[in-house]
Amino acid sequence: MKIEYSYISDSFFKQEYAISMMQEYTEMFLYALVAFLLPFILGHEQLIVGSVVNCTLVLAALNLRGARLLPVILLPSIGALLAGMIFGPLSSSLVYMLPFIWLGNAILVLAVKEIALRGKRNHLVTLGAGALAKTALLSLSAFLLFSFGLVPLQFIAAFGILQLATALCGGVAALGVQEAKIRLAVA
Repeated sequence: MKIEYSYISDSFFKQEYAISMMQEYTEMFLYALVAFLLPFILGHEQLIVGSVVNCTLVLAALNLRGARLLPVILLPSIGALLAGMIFGPLSSSLVYMLPFIWLGNAILVLAVKEIALRGKRNHLVTLGAGALAKTALLSLSAFLLFSFGLVPLQFIAAFGILQLATALCGGVAALGVQEAKIRLAVA
């Protein structure tokens, strides 16, 4: 069976509605900046930080194209790692989770792009599917890394049900922001 990679890669260039290149770069900068700096500002308030980060991921998925998605996918966990090195003793263990966090963020973004934008499915259904897929990957990764003694037990909870909650909360917030943006763009 042959996988058609161009079909998937085309999804990365979908937008919910057209915005100017200047607006796209501005949004990329704002989403990445907020997601990166939030751990420094709020510390490890995972419910709030995670919800805002997931909000930026969903907004990026709806509005940004191609490589402009990468800063929003990669920078939040780097910010959390750097903030943790300043504030918390478990931050060195986060290094092992980084590739899985990046992949989980990319899964959420691709789910929104593929299911909602390309497949024209309901945004809430899309959000649920993407959040579940991201949570499943992160939960399994945390469990396996814990089993190998690479991360502490706290990571299982942090990358389990709490991850699902932040993805759903942040995603719903993003849908509200997106709706307001669309109304303002049309007005």
